[in-house]
Amino acid sequence: MTAPQPTRLRRTSGRVRLTPLLRLLILTQLAFNIGFFAVLPFLSEHLGQTVGMAGWLVGFVLGLRTFSQQGLFVVGGALADRYGVRPVVLAGCVLRIAGFAWLGYAEAAWAVIGSVLLIGFAAALFSPAVESEVARQAVESEAAGGGSRTRVLALFTVAGQAGAFVGPLLGALLLELDFRAVCLAGAGIFGLVLAGHAWLLPQRIPGRTRTRMRGGLGPLLRNRRFLALCCAYGAYLLAYNQLYLLLPAEVERAAGSQAPVAWLFALSSLLVVGAQLPVTRWAGVRLTLRRSMRLGLLLIAVGFTTVGLARPADWTGTPGLLPSAAFVTLLTLGQMLVTPVARAWVPDLAEEGRVGLYTGALFSLSGLTVLAGTSATGLLLDSGLPPTVPWLALAAVPAAAMVLVPRG
Repeated sequence: MTAPQPTRLRRTSGRVRLTPLLRLLILTQLAFNIGFFAVLPFLSEHLGQTVGMAGWLVGFVLGLRTFSQQGLFVVGGALADRYGVRPVVLAGCVLRIAGFAWLGYAEAAWAVIGSVLLIGFAAALFSPAVESEVARQAVESEAAGGGSRTRVLALFTVAGQAGAFVGPLLGALLLELDFRAVCLAGAGIFGLVLAGHAWLLPQRIPGRTRTRMRGGLGPLLRNRRFLALCCAYGAYLLAYNQLYLLLPAEVERAAGSQAPVAWLFALSSLLVVGAQLPVTRWAGVRLTLRRSMRLGLLLIAVGFTTVGLARPADWTGTPGLLPSAAFVTLLTLGQMLVTPVARAWVPDLAEEGRVGLYTGALFSLSGLTVLAGTSATGLLLDSGLPPTVPWLALAAVPAAAMVLVPRG
């Protein structure tokens, strides 16, 4: 799949037609995110308050979770290319169940780190397998007249955000019991996903050939346009991960508890569910791929700047939560522009039969950015510098990444 990328997102009329496999994969993303987001928004408070980790170590653990997931996506993608989607997805579900159960009972730092690594590696198996197949199916559907690939991938994003909406609300309810109940509920959800996919996911998917690794990673690492896309996407992903580090700390300061975090996650999810498809259609008519990503990164930078400029006022209560709400809104709008474009771009930049590898590499290289950036953010939080500094420092990252977006 090395055809030149069209200048604009393809404009289509009518509804997107989904194959049964695409419906299953989109519902898979919904279920994955319900289980995942029932746990993750409450992890930083658990590590800091219950386990007693220092701020820098909490940041490192969160970054390690992202790196073990995003950083190893290239492994999961390569395995999906080699062995097919089904065995990789099922293995990932088994590991995610074990990781959540272990995290629920982990009290020592080493046990927490081990369980977080297992949780991350589980996603490194199933997510690139699912996402690369969705992208491949979307390209085939577009070629057959079934609708724009970006609209199919927007539906995939909407399903994920619907899960991200339900997950934190479920987790907040279970948190009234304890964090262990939250983790076990997440494990139970993935148990249902495992059973459903063992029954429904085809052994062999038509059109997907099993490809042996050839030529190593050399062609990928020499693909400058793909590497530029990875850098730009990594800046977005680092910004997005501040929903789990900077945002909870700011909400705790303004409200005296982290209860509003679940509602801010709900706000983000509702925005995506309600506006992702209209935003994708609007971008497809008016923006090139490059301009869509750059506008998304700009909105994210403005979101960080909003909190950074408001922070010296030290507002509390409802006024103190307004900058955080603005940040979440702008970050989500940026996400709606960046994510479908990045995923839709990968099949055009990948070698034939290596969509899984390139999809995994996109997230793996981005995960390196998140590991370094999240640890640095934790150090900034513990440094005693003015509280506006971490927010403005993070604003500079997506702003700088705007120049890295490859040309269409």
